Amino acid sequence: MFITLEGPEGSGKTRQISLLAEALLQQGYPILVTREPGGTPIGDQIRSVLFDLKNTDMRPHTEILLFQASRAQLVEQVIRPRLANGGIVLCDRYADSTLAYQGYGHQVDMDELKTIVFFATGGLKPDLTLLLDVDTEVGLRRKLDADEWNRLDAYDLEFHRRVRQGYLQMARSEPQRWVVIDAVRPPEAVQAAILKVVLARLKVKV
Repeated sequence: MFITLEGPEGSGKTRQISLLAEALLQQGYPILVTREPGGTPIGDQIRSVLFDLKNTDMRPHTEILLFQASRAQLVEQVIRPRLANGGIVLCDRYADSTLAYQGYGHQVDMDELKTIVFFATGGLKPDLTLLLDVDTEVGLRRKLDADEWNRLDAYDLEFHRRVRQGYLQMARSEPQRWVVIDAVRPPEAVQAAILKVVLARLKVKV
């Protein structure tokens, strides 16, 4: 099963995916955790370019193609082989991030973007996507407080509001795959909600 965690900045995905992996491992599930951009040596190099605050001249189309390059490597080198062996893959962000950030955020033509994403992923879609939803201002404040600011965080407030609304719109349009989790709550409550959803889906899958 392929499970992704998505959300606007400061939603707590990275912490939550670590807690989820630990909980599933304790129950005996075979888990692989990865992230985007990155997850491979090549992808991690691309990640450093994408997030570097010095790269303020980067254009949206450049950003899109770099994300797809990292994603293509991750899918072929890590995700598909693990799924082929019957494992569970947890990914911190995936293709929906491109639709949210570059599609809704940068307002790039969505049909063109979906074609590029399909090429990078070979059409691989998650079985379950958890959207950790948080108010835009709250999420950005969390990132600042955690001293984790990167180039994408530095886009203006309206960009990040479009990203959040884009995520919510995607979740509404594909409810069989997406589950929205209120990420404003304490981390323990968020994790309990996530684990409940994931365990239910895993039992159905089995």
